[in-house]
Amino acid sequence: MKLNGAQILLESLKQEEVDTIFGFPGGSVIGLYHELSNYSFNHYLVRHEQGAVHGADGYARATGKAGVVFVTSGPGATNTVTGLATAFMDSVPLVVFSGQVPTQLIGNDAFQEVDIVGISRPCTKHNYLVKEIKDLAKVVKEAFYIARSGRPGPVLVDLPKDVMAAEYEFSYPKKVHIRSYNPNYEPNTKQVRKAVDLISKAEKPLIFAGGGVITGGAHEELTWLARELQIPVTASMMGLGGFPGNDPLWLGMLGMHGTYAANMAVNSTDLMISVGVRFDDRATGKLETFAPEAKLIHVDIDPTSIRKNVNVDIPIVSDCRRALQALRNELTPILQNENLADNYASWRERVKGWSEENPLTYKPSETSIKPQQVVEKLYELTQGEAIVTTEVGQNQMWAAQHFLYHKPRSWISSGGLGTMGYGFPAAIGAQIAYPDKLVIDIAGDGSIQMNIQELATAVCYGLPVKIIILNNTYLGMVRQWQDLFYDKNYCATCMDQSPDFVKLAQAYGAEGYFLDKPGDIDEVLTKAINSKNTVIVEVAVEKEENVYPMVPAGAGLNQMLLV
Repeated sequence: MKLNGAQILLESLKQEEVDTIFGFPGGSVIGLYHELSNYSFNHYLVRHEQGAVHGADGYARATGKAGVVFVTSGPGATNTVTGLATAFMDSVPLVVFSGQVPTQLIGNDAFQEVDIVGISRPCTKHNYLVKEIKDLAKVVKEAFYIARSGRPGPVLVDLPKDVMAAEYEFSYPKKVHIRSYNPNYEPNTKQVRKAVDLISKAEKPLIFAGGGVITGGAHEELTWLARELQIPVTASMMGLGGFPGNDPLWLGMLGMHGTYAANMAVNSTDLMISVGVRFDDRATGKLETFAPEAKLIHVDIDPTSIRKNVNVDIPIVSDCRRALQALRNELTPILQNENLADNYASWRERVKGWSEENPLTYKPSETSIKPQQVVEKLYELTQGEAIVTTEVGQNQMWAAQHFLYHKPRSWISSGGLGTMGYGFPAAIGAQIAYPDKLVIDIAGDGSIQMNIQELATAVCYGLPVKIIILNNTYLGMVRQWQDLFYDKNYCATCMDQSPDFVKLAQAYGAEGYFLDKPGDIDEVLTKAINSKNTVIVEVAVEKEENVYPMVPAGAGLNQMLLV
Protein backbone atom coordinates (compact mmCIF):
# COMPACT_ATOMS: atom_id res chain seq x y z
CA MET A 1 0.00 0.00 0.00
CA LYS A 2 1.31 3.43 -0.93
CA LEU A 3 1.56 6.09 1.76
CA ASN A 4 2.49 9.73 1.52
CA GLY A 5 5.70 11.00 3.11
CA ALA A 6 4.01 12.25 6.26
CA GLN A 7 2.38 8.86 6.79
CA ILE A 8 5.67 7.06 6.11
CA LEU A 9 7.38 9.21 8.73
CA LEU A 10 4.69 8.55 11.33
CA GLU A 11 4.60 4.83 10.60
CA SER A 12 8.38 4.80 10.93
CA LEU A 13 8.14 6.46 14.33
CA LYS A 14 5.73 3.73 15.40
CA GLN A 15 8.32 1.15 14.35
CA GLU A 16 10.86 2.96 16.55
CA GLU A 17 8.39 2.76 19.47
CA VAL A 18 8.19 6.54 19.77
CA ASP A 19 5.22 7.71 21.81
CA THR A 20 6.09 11.32 22.68
CA ILE A 21 6.76 14.24 20.33
CA PHE A 22 7.55 17.87 21.12
CA GLY A 23 6.70 20.31 18.38
CA PHE A 24 5.47 23.53 16.84
CA PRO A 25 3.70 23.53 13.44
CA GLY A 26 4.16 25.78 10.41
CA GLY A 27 3.58 25.97 6.69
CA SER A 28 6.15 23.43 5.54
CA VAL A 29 4.97 20.75 8.00
CA ILE A 30 1.24 21.41 7.83
CA GLY A 31 0.77 18.17 5.88
CA LEU A 32 2.63 16.27 8.59
CA TYR A 33 0.40 17.74 11.29
CA HIS A 34 -2.66 16.95 9.18
CA GLU A 35 -1.70 13.26 9.31
CA LEU A 36 -0.54 13.43 12.94
CA SER A 37 -4.14 13.87 14.09
CA ASN A 38 -4.86 10.34 12.83
CA TYR A 39 -2.20 8.78 15.09
CA SER A 40 -2.02 8.18 18.83
CA PHE A 41 1.30 9.90 19.54
CA ASN A 42 1.42 12.18 22.58
CA HIS A 43 2.25 15.51 20.94
CA TYR A 44 3.16 18.44 23.18
CA LEU A 45 2.69 21.87 21.64
CA VAL A 46 5.41 24.13 23.04
CA ARG A 47 5.50 27.93 22.80
CA HIS A 48 8.95 28.17 21.20
CA GLU A 49 11.02 25.69 19.18
CA GLN A 50 13.95 26.02 21.56
CA GLY A 51 11.58 24.84 24.28
CA ALA A 52 10.68 21.85 22.12
CA VAL A 53 14.29 20.69 21.76
CA HIS A 54 15.13 21.30 25.44
CA GLY A 55 11.91 19.49 26.39
CA ALA A 56 12.83 16.49 24.24
CA ASP A 57 16.34 16.66 25.71
CA GLY A 58 15.00 16.55 29.29
CA TYR A 59 12.72 13.66 28.31
CA ALA A 60 15.70 11.81 26.82
CA ARG A 61 17.96 12.36 29.82
CA ALA A 62 15.24 11.26 32.23
CA THR A 63 14.34 8.09 30.33
CA GLY A 64 17.36 7.11 28.24
CA LYS A 65 15.12 7.11 25.14
CA ALA A 66 15.60 9.30 22.09
CA GLY A 67 13.70 12.58 22.23
CA VAL A 68 11.71 13.53 19.10
CA VAL A 69 10.91 17.02 17.76
CA PHE A 70 8.83 18.41 14.88
CA VAL A 71 9.47 21.97 13.66
CA THR A 72 8.78 23.95 10.52
CA SER A 73 11.31 25.42 8.08
CA GLY A 74 13.23 28.71 8.31
CA PRO A 75 12.99 30.28 11.76
CA GLY A 76 11.37 27.13 13.13
CA ALA A 77 14.51 25.21 12.19
CA THR A 78 17.01 27.86 13.26
CA ASN A 79 15.33 28.10 16.66
CA THR A 80 16.43 24.49 17.30
CA VAL A 81 20.16 25.19 16.97
CA THR A 82 20.83 26.04 20.63
CA GLY A 83 18.99 22.89 21.70
CA LEU A 84 20.90 20.78 19.19
CA ALA A 85 24.22 22.18 20.39
CA THR A 86 23.23 21.55 24.02
CA ALA A 87 22.39 17.91 23.28
CA PHE A 88 25.50 17.47 21.13
CA MET A 89 27.86 18.68 23.87
CA ASP A 90 26.20 16.45 26.49
CA SER A 91 25.73 13.34 24.30
CA VAL A 92 21.92 13.29 24.39
CA PRO A 93 20.00 11.19 21.80
CA LEU A 94 17.55 13.39 19.86
CA VAL A 95 15.98 13.17 16.41
CA VAL A 96 14.73 16.53 15.14
CA PHE A 97 12.53 16.60 12.03
CA SER A 98 12.50 20.01 10.35
CA GLY A 99 10.27 21.07 7.49
CA GLN A 100 11.85 22.44 4.32
CA VAL A 101 10.59 24.27 1.25
CA PRO A 102 9.87 22.11 -1.83
CA THR A 103 12.99 20.66 -3.44
CA GLN A 104 12.62 22.77 -6.61
CA LEU A 105 12.78 25.95 -4.48
CA ILE A 106 15.85 24.99 -2.43
CA GLY A 107 18.58 27.53 -3.13
CA ASN A 108 16.16 30.18 -4.46
CA ASP A 109 15.76 32.11 -1.19
CA ALA A 110 12.15 30.98 -0.98
CA PHE A 111 9.90 32.09 1.87
CA GLN A 112 11.09 30.52 5.13
CA GLU A 113 13.96 28.72 3.42
CA VAL A 114 17.21 28.18 5.29
CA ASP A 115 20.05 25.70 4.88
CA ILE A 116 19.50 24.02 8.24
CA VAL A 117 21.64 21.06 7.20
CA GLY A 118 24.60 23.39 6.72
CA ILE A 119 23.82 25.42 9.82
CA SER A 120 23.43 22.39 12.10
CA ARG A 121 26.32 20.32 10.76
CA PRO A 122 28.79 21.40 13.50
CA CYS A 123 26.32 20.72 16.33
CA THR A 124 24.71 17.43 15.29
CA LYS A 125 26.09 13.93 15.29
CA HIS A 126 24.74 13.62 11.75
CA ASN A 127 22.07 15.23 9.59
CA TYR A 128 20.10 14.51 6.43
CA LEU A 129 18.25 16.33 3.67
CA VAL A 130 15.72 13.84 2.26
CA LYS A 131 15.46 14.54 -1.46
CA GLU A 132 13.46 11.50 -2.56
CA ILE A 133 10.47 9.78 -0.98
CA LYS A 134 12.02 6.33 -1.54
CA ASP A 135 14.80 7.19 0.94
CA LEU A 136 12.61 8.44 3.78
CA ALA A 137 12.04 5.24 5.77
CA LYS A 138 15.72 4.27 5.49
CA VAL A 139 16.82 7.72 6.66
CA VAL A 140 14.53 7.59 9.69
CA LYS A 141 15.91 4.16 10.63
CA GLU A 142 19.48 5.41 10.32
CA ALA A 143 18.72 8.61 12.21
CA PHE A 144 17.49 6.75 15.29
CA TYR A 145 20.34 4.25 15.10
CA ILE A 146 22.96 7.02 14.95
CA ALA A 147 21.30 9.07 17.69
CA ARG A 148 21.13 6.15 20.13
CA SER A 149 24.28 4.15 19.40
CA GLY A 150 27.92 4.66 20.33
CA ARG A 151 28.29 8.05 21.95
CA PRO A 152 24.68 9.29 21.64
CA GLY A 153 23.83 12.63 20.10
CA PRO A 154 21.30 14.67 18.12
CA VAL A 155 20.43 13.93 14.49
CA LEU A 156 18.50 16.35 12.27
CA VAL A 157 16.35 15.21 9.33
CA ASP A 158 15.28 17.95 6.91
CA LEU A 159 12.02 17.20 5.06
CA PRO A 160 11.07 19.13 1.88
CA LYS A 161 7.35 19.74 1.57
CA ASP A 162 6.98 17.97 -1.79
CA VAL A 163 8.76 14.86 -0.48
CA MET A 164 6.29 14.69 2.40
CA ALA A 165 3.39 14.93 -0.03
CA ALA A 166 4.74 12.31 -2.48
CA GLU A 167 3.63 8.69 -2.26
CA TYR A 168 5.61 5.46 -2.04
CA GLU A 169 5.20 1.92 -0.79
CA PHE A 170 6.06 1.76 2.89
CA SER A 171 8.62 -0.79 4.01
CA TYR A 172 10.65 -0.20 7.14
CA PRO A 173 14.21 -1.58 7.25
CA LYS A 174 14.93 -4.14 9.93
CA LYS A 175 18.65 -3.48 10.17
CA VAL A 176 21.10 -0.65 9.63
CA HIS A 177 24.48 -0.95 8.01
CA ILE A 178 26.60 2.18 7.71
CA ARG A 179 30.03 1.24 6.43
CA SER A 180 31.81 4.24 7.96
CA TYR A 181 30.09 4.04 11.35
CA ASN A 182 30.70 1.01 13.56
CA PRO A 183 30.89 1.86 17.28
CA ASN A 184 32.94 -0.51 19.40
CA TYR A 185 31.16 -1.78 22.51
CA GLU A 186 33.47 -4.53 23.78
CA PRO A 187 36.64 -3.75 25.76
CA ASN A 188 40.03 -5.03 24.72
CA THR A 189 40.90 -7.85 27.14
CA LYS A 190 44.60 -6.97 27.21
CA GLN A 191 43.83 -3.37 28.13
CA VAL A 192 41.47 -4.51 30.89
CA ARG A 193 44.18 -6.75 32.35
CA LYS A 194 46.67 -3.87 32.24
CA ALA A 195 44.13 -1.73 34.11
CA VAL A 196 43.68 -4.43 36.76
CA ASP A 197 47.43 -4.62 37.18
CA LEU A 198 47.60 -0.87 37.85
CA ILE A 199 44.70 -1.10 40.31
CA SER A 200 46.45 -3.94 42.17
CA LYS A 201 49.64 -1.89 42.53
CA ALA A 202 48.06 1.47 43.37
CA GLU A 203 48.22 3.04 46.83
CA LYS A 204 46.04 6.11 46.26
CA PRO A 205 43.39 5.25 43.63
CA LEU A 206 40.52 7.56 42.73
CA ILE A 207 37.45 6.90 40.56
CA PHE A 208 36.39 9.77 38.30
CA ALA A 209 32.87 9.23 36.93
CA GLY A 210 31.40 11.18 34.03
CA GLY A 211 28.19 11.42 32.08
CA GLY A 212 29.04 8.23 30.21
CA VAL A 213 28.31 6.28 33.40
CA ILE A 214 24.74 7.60 33.28
CA THR A 215 24.31 7.22 29.53
CA GLY A 216 25.79 3.72 29.50
CA GLY A 217 23.79 2.48 32.49
CA ALA A 218 27.03 1.65 34.28
CA HIS A 219 26.17 3.02 37.73
CA GLU A 220 25.75 -0.38 39.41
CA GLU A 221 29.07 -1.66 38.07
CA LEU A 222 30.85 1.54 39.11
CA THR A 223 29.30 1.35 42.59
CA TRP A 224 30.45 -2.26 42.95
CA LEU A 225 34.01 -1.33 41.98
CA ALA A 226 34.14 1.55 44.45
CA ARG A 227 32.60 -0.33 47.36
CA GLU A 228 34.40 -3.63 46.81
CA LEU A 229 37.80 -1.94 46.70
CA GLN A 230 36.81 0.98 48.97
CA ILE A 231 38.05 3.56 46.47
CA PRO A 232 36.94 7.21 46.87
CA VAL A 233 34.73 8.55 44.07
CA THR A 234 34.39 11.95 42.46
CA ALA A 235 32.45 12.98 39.37
CA SER A 236 32.13 15.64 36.75
CA MET A 237 28.93 17.68 36.84
CA MET A 238 27.48 15.39 34.17
CA GLY A 239 28.32 12.33 36.27
CA LEU A 240 26.24 13.33 39.31
CA GLY A 241 23.93 10.48 40.25
CA GLY A 242 26.26 7.85 38.83
CA PHE A 243 27.35 7.02 42.39
CA PRO A 244 25.18 7.47 45.52
CA GLY A 245 25.69 10.95 46.96
CA ASN A 246 25.19 9.71 50.54
CA ASP A 247 27.88 7.02 50.38
CA PRO A 248 30.92 7.56 52.66
CA LEU A 249 33.21 7.11 49.63
CA TRP A 250 31.57 10.04 47.80
CA LEU A 251 33.76 13.15 47.67
CA GLY A 252 31.46 15.37 45.67
CA MET A 253 32.02 16.98 42.31
CA LEU A 254 35.50 17.95 41.15
CA GLY A 255 36.54 20.94 39.06
CA MET A 256 36.08 24.70 39.03
CA HIS A 257 33.38 24.57 41.71
CA GLY A 258 34.23 21.14 43.03
CA THR A 259 34.72 20.23 46.67
CA TYR A 260 38.01 20.73 48.46
CA ALA A 261 38.33 16.98 49.10
CA ALA A 262 37.67 16.02 45.47
CA ASN A 263 40.12 18.52 44.03
CA MET A 264 42.84 17.69 46.55
CA ALA A 265 42.34 13.98 45.87
CA VAL A 266 42.81 14.61 42.14
CA ASN A 267 46.02 16.46 42.92
CA SER A 268 47.39 13.59 45.03
CA THR A 269 46.07 10.34 43.54
CA ASP A 270 48.52 7.88 41.99
CA LEU A 271 45.83 6.17 39.85
CA MET A 272 42.77 7.79 38.33
CA ILE A 273 40.14 5.38 37.00
CA SER A 274 38.21 7.65 34.63
CA VAL A 275 34.93 6.30 33.27
CA GLY A 276 32.79 8.05 30.65
CA VAL A 277 34.51 11.44 30.93
CA ARG A 278 35.98 13.81 28.35
CA PHE A 279 38.23 15.83 30.69
CA ASP A 280 36.43 19.11 30.08
CA ASP A 281 38.34 22.25 31.04
CA ARG A 282 35.87 23.03 33.86
CA ALA A 283 36.73 19.64 35.38
CA THR A 284 40.49 19.67 34.90
CA GLY A 285 41.56 23.24 35.55
CA LYS A 286 45.10 23.86 34.32
CA LEU A 287 45.94 20.77 32.29
CA GLU A 288 49.64 20.82 33.15
CA THR A 289 48.81 20.37 36.84
CA PHE A 290 45.88 17.96 36.51
CA ALA A 291 46.46 14.70 38.44
CA PRO A 292 50.23 15.28 38.33
CA GLU A 293 51.16 12.10 40.22
CA ALA A 294 48.67 9.76 38.60
CA LYS A 295 48.59 7.01 36.06
CA LEU A 296 45.36 7.35 34.10
CA ILE A 297 42.92 4.65 33.02
CA HIS A 298 40.34 6.09 30.62
CA VAL A 299 37.20 4.18 29.61
CA ASP A 300 35.06 5.80 26.92
CA ILE A 301 33.00 4.61 23.95
CA ASP A 302 34.17 7.56 21.86
CA PRO A 303 37.74 7.01 20.65
CA THR A 304 38.09 10.70 19.75
CA SER A 305 37.63 11.64 23.43
CA ILE A 306 40.65 9.59 24.51
CA ARG A 307 43.88 11.58 24.66
CA LYS A 308 42.11 14.63 23.24
CA ASN A 309 42.71 16.73 26.37
CA VAL A 310 44.94 14.64 28.64
CA ASN A 311 47.39 11.85 28.02
CA VAL A 312 46.32 8.48 29.42
CA ASP A 313 48.25 5.32 30.26
CA ILE A 314 45.53 2.70 29.69
CA PRO A 315 42.89 3.65 27.10
CA ILE A 316 39.86 1.35 26.90
CA VAL A 317 37.53 2.14 24.00
CA SER A 318 34.31 0.47 25.05
CA ASP A 319 30.82 0.80 26.39
CA CYS A 320 31.31 1.85 30.02
CA ARG A 321 29.11 -0.87 31.47
CA ARG A 322 30.80 -3.68 29.57
CA ALA A 323 34.25 -2.36 30.45
CA LEU A 324 33.41 -2.25 34.16
CA GLN A 325 31.90 -5.73 33.95
CA ALA A 326 35.16 -6.95 32.40
CA LEU A 327 37.14 -5.27 35.18
CA ARG A 328 34.95 -7.00 37.73
CA ASN A 329 35.50 -10.40 36.10
CA GLU A 330 39.27 -9.91 36.16
CA LEU A 331 39.32 -8.54 39.70
CA THR A 332 37.08 -11.17 41.32
CA PRO A 333 39.67 -14.00 41.47
CA ILE A 334 42.30 -11.56 42.76
CA LEU A 335 39.97 -10.37 45.52
CA GLN A 336 39.42 -13.97 46.65
CA ASN A 337 43.10 -14.08 47.66
CA GLU A 338 43.86 -10.45 48.51
CA ASN A 339 41.91 -7.62 50.13
CA LEU A 340 42.98 -4.70 47.97
CA ALA A 341 40.85 -2.33 50.05
CA ASP A 342 43.38 -2.70 52.90
CA ASN A 343 46.08 -1.30 50.63
CA TYR A 344 44.17 1.97 50.35
CA ALA A 345 43.29 2.46 54.04
CA SER A 346 45.73 5.29 54.75
CA TRP A 347 44.65 7.01 51.50
CA ARG A 348 41.01 6.92 52.58
CA GLU A 349 41.92 8.46 55.93
CA ARG A 350 43.81 11.24 54.16
CA VAL A 351 40.86 11.97 51.87
CA LYS A 352 38.48 11.91 54.84
CA GLY A 353 40.69 14.50 56.51
CA TRP A 354 40.30 16.84 53.55
CA SER A 355 36.51 16.45 53.71
CA GLU A 356 36.50 17.32 57.41
CA GLU A 357 39.00 20.15 57.02
CA ASN A 358 37.05 22.06 54.37
CA PRO A 359 33.50 20.79 53.87
CA LEU A 360 31.02 22.62 51.66
CA THR A 361 29.81 25.49 53.77
CA TYR A 362 28.51 29.05 53.78
CA LYS A 363 28.00 31.80 56.34
CA PRO A 364 24.41 31.60 57.63
CA SER A 365 22.30 34.69 58.18
CA GLU A 366 19.36 35.34 60.50
CA THR A 367 17.95 38.15 58.35
CA SER A 368 18.46 37.03 54.73
CA ILE A 369 18.08 33.78 52.83
CA LYS A 370 21.21 32.08 51.55
CA PRO A 371 20.70 30.21 48.26
CA GLN A 372 22.58 27.18 49.56
CA GLN A 373 20.08 27.07 52.43
CA VAL A 374 17.20 26.72 49.95
CA VAL A 375 18.87 23.86 48.05
CA GLU A 376 19.71 22.04 51.27
CA LYS A 377 16.12 22.39 52.47
CA LEU A 378 14.84 20.99 49.14
CA TYR A 379 17.06 17.96 49.66
CA GLU A 380 15.92 17.58 53.27
CA LEU A 381 12.25 17.72 52.30
CA THR A 382 12.61 15.28 49.40
CA GLN A 383 15.46 13.07 50.70
CA GLY A 384 16.74 13.12 47.14
CA GLU A 385 13.56 11.56 45.75
CA ALA A 386 13.18 14.08 42.95
CA ILE A 387 14.39 14.82 39.46
CA VAL A 388 16.29 18.10 39.62
CA THR A 389 16.88 20.22 36.56
CA THR A 390 18.72 23.53 36.58
CA GLU A 391 19.28 26.63 34.59
CA VAL A 392 22.89 27.78 34.20
CA GLY A 393 24.95 29.94 36.51
CA GLN A 394 25.24 30.13 40.27
CA ASN A 395 21.92 28.32 40.71
CA GLN A 396 23.36 25.37 38.78
CA MET A 397 26.49 25.15 40.92
CA TRP A 398 24.61 25.42 44.22
CA ALA A 399 22.26 22.68 43.04
CA ALA A 400 25.25 20.50 42.09
CA GLN A 401 26.97 21.09 45.42
CA HIS A 402 24.21 21.08 48.02
CA PHE A 403 21.67 18.53 46.74
CA LEU A 404 22.76 14.89 46.95
CA TYR A 405 21.96 12.69 43.94
CA HIS A 406 21.58 9.01 44.75
CA LYS A 407 20.31 7.69 41.42
CA PRO A 408 21.20 8.12 37.77
CA ARG A 409 18.97 10.40 35.68
CA SER A 410 17.90 12.38 38.75
CA TRP A 411 20.15 15.32 37.77
CA ILE A 412 19.47 17.09 34.45
CA SER A 413 21.53 20.14 33.52
CA SER A 414 23.31 21.70 30.55
CA GLY A 415 26.97 20.88 31.08
CA GLY A 416 29.10 21.38 27.99
CA LEU A 417 27.26 24.30 26.38
CA GLY A 418 26.01 25.93 29.58
CA THR A 419 22.66 26.95 28.10
CA MET A 420 20.67 29.54 30.04
CA GLY A 421 16.97 28.83 29.68
CA TYR A 422 17.52 25.07 29.52
CA GLY A 423 16.24 23.93 32.91
CA PHE A 424 12.54 24.77 32.74
CA PRO A 425 11.69 23.14 29.38
CA ALA A 426 13.94 20.20 30.36
CA ALA A 427 11.88 19.88 33.55
CA ILE A 428 8.73 19.81 31.43
CA GLY A 429 10.22 16.96 29.38
CA ALA A 430 11.19 15.03 32.53
CA GLN A 431 7.73 15.56 34.02
CA ILE A 432 6.09 14.28 30.83
CA ALA A 433 8.31 11.20 31.06
CA TYR A 434 7.42 10.61 34.72
CA PRO A 435 4.05 12.18 35.58
CA ASP A 436 4.09 10.83 39.14
CA LYS A 437 7.59 11.96 40.09
CA LEU A 438 8.53 15.24 41.71
CA VAL A 439 10.41 17.43 39.21
CA ILE A 440 12.13 20.60 40.42
CA ASP A 441 13.81 23.26 38.30
CA ILE A 442 16.34 25.22 40.38
CA ALA A 443 16.62 28.49 38.50
CA GLY A 444 18.06 31.98 38.55
CA ASP A 445 16.14 35.15 37.79
CA GLY A 446 18.18 35.66 34.62
CA SER A 447 18.01 32.17 33.12
CA ILE A 448 14.34 31.52 33.85
CA GLN A 449 13.26 34.43 31.66
CA MET A 450 14.87 32.94 28.57
CA ASN A 451 12.14 30.32 28.16
CA ILE A 452 9.51 31.59 30.59
CA GLN A 453 6.86 31.26 27.85
CA GLU A 454 6.84 27.51 28.46
CA LEU A 455 4.76 28.19 31.56
CA ALA A 456 1.86 28.04 29.13
CA THR A 457 2.95 24.55 28.07
CA ALA A 458 3.26 23.32 31.64
CA VAL A 459 -0.11 24.70 32.70
CA CYS A 460 -1.86 23.60 29.50
CA TYR A 461 -0.87 19.96 30.04
CA GLY A 462 -1.30 19.99 33.82
CA LEU A 463 2.37 19.36 34.56
CA PRO A 464 3.18 19.91 38.26
CA VAL A 465 6.74 21.18 37.71
CA LYS A 466 8.17 23.20 40.61
CA ILE A 467 10.31 26.20 39.62
CA ILE A 468 12.44 27.53 42.49
CA ILE A 469 13.88 30.90 41.41
CA LEU A 470 16.91 31.99 43.45
CA ASN A 471 16.46 35.70 42.76
CA ASN A 472 19.55 37.76 43.55
CA THR A 473 18.66 40.46 40.97
CA TYR A 474 21.90 39.76 39.11
CA LEU A 475 23.29 37.60 36.36
CA GLY A 476 24.94 35.98 39.31
CA MET A 477 27.87 34.01 37.91
CA VAL A 478 29.01 36.85 35.66
CA ARG A 479 28.68 39.24 38.61
CA GLN A 480 30.80 36.84 40.71
CA TRP A 481 33.59 36.99 38.15
CA GLN A 482 33.27 40.78 38.03
CA ASP A 483 33.47 40.80 41.82
CA LEU A 484 36.57 38.62 42.04
CA PHE A 485 38.52 39.49 38.91
CA TYR A 486 37.17 42.72 37.37
CA ASP A 487 37.28 45.26 40.23
CA LYS A 488 33.59 44.84 41.10
CA ASN A 489 32.61 46.56 37.86
CA TYR A 490 29.08 45.16 37.63
CA CYS A 491 28.58 46.16 34.01
CA ALA A 492 25.33 44.84 32.42
CA THR A 493 24.70 42.24 35.12
CA CYS A 494 22.05 43.97 37.24
CA MET A 495 18.55 42.50 36.74
CA ASP A 496 16.56 44.92 38.94
CA GLN A 497 13.79 45.13 36.35
CA SER A 498 12.78 41.48 36.60
CA PRO A 499 9.02 40.89 36.70
CA ASP A 500 6.97 40.01 39.74
CA PHE A 501 7.30 36.25 39.25
CA VAL A 502 4.32 35.50 41.50
CA LYS A 503 2.02 37.61 39.37
CA LEU A 504 3.58 36.17 36.24
CA ALA A 505 2.85 32.64 37.44
CA GLN A 506 -0.72 33.59 38.18
CA ALA A 507 -1.11 35.23 34.77
CA TYR A 508 -0.24 31.91 33.16
CA GLY A 509 -2.56 29.99 35.48
CA ALA A 510 0.16 28.59 37.75
CA GLU A 511 0.64 28.98 41.50
CA GLY A 512 3.09 31.61 42.73
CA TYR A 513 4.77 32.17 46.10
CA PHE A 514 7.23 34.77 47.32
CA LEU A 515 9.79 33.92 49.97
CA ASP A 516 12.13 36.39 51.66
CA LYS A 517 12.27 35.32 55.33
CA PRO A 518 14.49 32.45 56.52
CA GLY A 519 11.81 31.34 58.97
CA ASP A 520 9.32 30.74 56.16
CA ILE A 521 11.50 28.48 53.98
CA ASP A 522 10.18 25.17 55.31
CA GLU A 523 6.50 26.13 55.09
CA VAL A 524 6.61 27.63 51.59
CA LEU A 525 8.72 24.92 50.02
CA THR A 526 6.57 22.21 51.59
CA LYS A 527 3.44 23.85 50.20
CA ALA A 528 5.02 24.05 46.74
CA ILE A 529 6.24 20.46 46.75
CA ASN A 530 2.85 19.13 47.82
CA SER A 531 0.93 21.09 45.20
CA LYS A 532 -0.48 19.23 42.21
CA ASN A 533 -0.07 22.31 40.00
CA THR A 534 2.73 24.10 38.20
CA VAL A 535 4.38 26.28 40.86
CA ILE A 536 6.85 29.17 40.90
CA VAL A 537 8.56 30.01 44.18
CA GLU A 538 10.45 33.28 43.94
CA VAL A 539 13.10 33.33 46.65
CA ALA A 540 14.77 36.66 47.42
CA VAL A 541 18.29 35.47 48.27
CA GLU A 542 21.33 37.40 49.43
CA LYS A 543 22.34 39.46 46.42
CA GLU A 544 26.13 39.12 46.42
CA GLU A 545 26.53 35.56 47.65
CA ASN A 546 29.26 33.73 45.72
CA VAL A 547 29.79 30.08 44.82
CA TYR A 548 32.72 28.52 46.68
CA PRO A 549 35.04 26.71 46.36
CA MET A 550 36.18 28.27 43.10
CA VAL A 551 39.24 27.54 40.98
CA PRO A 552 40.18 30.68 39.05
CA ALA A 553 40.60 30.35 35.29
CA GLY A 554 44.06 29.04 34.42
CA ALA A 555 44.75 27.73 37.93
CA GLY A 556 45.27 24.17 39.10
CA LEU A 557 42.58 22.32 41.05
CA ASN A 558 44.58 22.66 44.27
CA GLN A 559 44.50 26.48 43.97
CA MET A 560 40.96 26.97 45.23
CA LEU A 561 39.37 30.10 46.60
CA LEU A 562 37.49 29.08 49.73
CA VAL A 563 34.74 30.82 51.72
